[in-house]
Amino acid sequence: MPEGFDNVAWIARTRTEGDVAAWLALIPYATRIGVSAVPDPEGDGLLFRLEPAPGNVGNVLLPALHGGVVAAFMETAATLDLMLSAREATLPRIVDLSIDYLRTARAVPTFARCLLLREGRRLANVQVTAWQESESVPVATARLHFVLGESGRVRHEQRQGLKSVRGAPYRRQ
Repeated sequence: MPEGFDNVAWIARTRTEGDVAAWLALIPYATRIGVSAVPDPEGDGLLFRLEPAPGNVGNVLLPALHGGVVAAFMETAATLDLMLSAREATLPRIVDLSIDYLRTARAVPTFARCLLLREGRRLANVQVTAWQESESVPVATARLHFVLGESGRVRHEQRQGLKSVRGAPYRRQ
């Protein structure tokens, strides 16, 4: 099977190696806006960086980063940080994103740090803080909710050898 997010063995291997660059290389938008990650010097996890680029600017008069770029940066950071810190190797699916823009994000390097607030059997909550010059002066904060792995119904179907067909009852495979 080719390497990629649909290959759980590849996710597990790159996770063990801490190869976040391999994950970022498979996300074209993250590459386009200039997202990178390094091990966090102040603890566990990752420190994410968004490079200022002309295509990321939303207000050329200030200049300021586009709010969508900041949101995408924070969403990418939360997803990759959760993939690295979750109990099992999985590709989490985002359910909800709530972002608070606190001040103008200037066209300078922007950093983000994530905090896994809760990891349950099916859901995880992640908090992200983005800043520029000083972490004590954030430009945005976000809270994200993720579904981890497959739903309970899919696992039940797999255990029972059942296959669901739209509009039809369950059948044995």
